[in-house]
Formats: sequence, structure tokens, C-alpha cells
Amino acid sequence: AAKSPADGTPRRPVLSVSARKLRDNAADWHNLMMKWERLNDNGFTTANKIVNMKISEHFQDNQLEIACGNSATGSEKPAPKYNEELDNHCAELLETLKHMTKIQLKMEKLTSTTKAICDLKTFHDGAGNCTAPFFHTWPTLYFYEVSLKLSEMYKKELQLKQTIVQDIAHSADQDLMMVYLSSWLYQPYIENSSKLLLEAMLLETGHRQC
Repeated sequence: AAKSPADGTPRRPVLSVSARKLRDNAADWHNLMMKWERLNDNGFTTANKIVNMKISEHFQDNQLEIACGNSATGSEKPAPKYNEELDNHCAELLETLKHMTKIQLKMEKLTSTTKAICDLKTFHDGAGNCTAPFFHTWPTLYFYEVSLKLSEMYKKELQLKQTIVQDIAHSADQDLMMVYLSSWLYQPYIENSSKLLLEAMLLETGHRQC
């Protein structure tokens, strides 16, 4: 018979429904954060193309103005031409943002589920039942606190990205466009502690070994 993945690890008591859900949530957090990072990389690549095209267009417009000199009045200047490639990149960046929005909503749902488990545990303990932690050392409430902290980070980051997507193709300020690019890449609202919190949660729930 084929061995299950658990055969190589020490046998543990069967997890309660709540504990199993918390363990599943930890795995979901890991998967969602990894997906977010891939989307962030893809979005940066697309945003970089948009900025490069905008800078190139601006340079070409300046060259045209120099070549024309003062021969054309403001009313005679040609209207900006439609750039299909730029439009396609903008649509691609918007699609990336939509996927990131879905991920952030799933993070909020994980946080809500964890809160419900905490409330159930509090009710259970209030009735004089066992107060032992589900896994090793974490009180149940700490799972919610970690989830809420992570969720708030990604919520703020998503709001920043929404602003970037709305403005990046319409800005004529090169310095501002560079700020947008840097902000997208380095994600100022997602603190370095996010990775430590995730790893600690994976360790507590048995997904990581000491």
C-alpha cells in the first residue's frame, strides 16, 4: 500500500474540527501570499512597460515640438494619437489588480473564519471546558490577531495599487511615475514581519518542522 505523507512524521492525536480548520487556514495564508507575490512581479513588469512607453511618447512629443518650432498654433497641434499597445498594457495591469483584489477578499474571509473559531473557543472555555491550546503554545486568539494584522497590511497595499493603476497611464510627471513603480515593487504597507508571522503560524500548526 502507498504511504501517506503523514507516515514519515510522528503520529499525533486526531485534530479537532476547529484545530483542523486553523491548520487549513495557515496553509491558505501561505498559498495566497505566494500568489500575491507572483501577481506583484507580473504587475511590476506590466507597469514598467507602461512607464517606458509614456516616457518614450513624451520624448517623441518634445522632439516634434522642437521640429515644428513656432509654426503651429495651439489649435493646430495634432491630438494625441491612440496607442493600442499602451492600452493593452493598461488592461493587463487592471486584470492583475482584479486578481489581487480577489486574493485580498479571500484573506479577509480567512480572518473572519478565524474570528468565528476564537468566539467558539471562548464560549467553550466559558462553560468550564478545556483551555489547552489547539497545537503547541499559541492561544486561539493569537491566530485571529495574526490573521487580522496580515489582512490589514494587504488591504492597505491593495488600496495603494488601485491608486497606481488609476493614475500611472495618465501621469505626465516622470518622477511621479518612478515613485509609482517603486511603490508597486517594494509594497510599503506589507511589512517585513509578514513573512515571520506566516512562518510562525506554519510552525505552530505543524506545516513547518523546527
